[in-house]
Amino acid sequence: MQKRNASVLLFIFILLIFMTAPKRLDSDFYTRDVLDVAPDLIGKILVRRLPTGEELRYRITETEAYRGVEDTGCHAKAGKTKRTETLYMKGGHAYIYLCYGVHHLINAVTGQEEQPQAALIRGVEEYYGPGRLTKAMQITKELNAIDLTASDEIWIEDDGTLPDYVTGKRIGIDYADEYYRNIEWRFTAPSAAKQKKTVRVKRNKEVTP
Repeated sequence: MQKRNASVLLFIFILLIFMTAPKRLDSDFYTRDVLDVAPDLIGKILVRRLPTGEELRYRITETEAYRGVEDTGCHAKAGKTKRTETLYMKGGHAYIYLCYGVHHLINAVTGQEEQPQAALIRGVEEYYGPGRLTKAMQITKELNAIDLTASDEIWIEDDGTLPDYVTGKRIGIDYADEYYRNIEWRFTAPSAAKQKKTVRVKRNKEVTP
């Protein structure tokens, strides 16, 4: 009887570990609209496995949404090009490019194929700024177009954390028209918001244009 009870307890313990372990985000997460995905990425864990086997894991603290050809702040505004073809892939791929010839920036492509939209990962815990995080995590253009749902080099996990976030204007898009310059499609965790000027607190609410 004691052995049976011990076996049951062990089974429950293993089940709890499985249920609470971080889970890789799947295609269903990414193929939603970017205005749903970008805020939902706050609190998720960006994982980078280096060639040495070491894993770097940082919680995402800031994202920005870029939404299709009508969004004049989005790379898709100029149509599909060799540089932006990854942006037109099915949600779940990494769109990584070199900004001003200096910093690599990583985006998670969202939505359906041929509907160009993506969530820029602007910051993680310890590294605020999209260029700083990619440098720290050794993320370069070589990982562009990789499938975040299947890759063993880079992916994003969910450990059940659901933080609040604040919204604000996107950064560095002075070339966009007034509407898209001012729209609040930047999402920032409170821990990171202390470092920035923010607008208002939202608690897991949908943001619409």
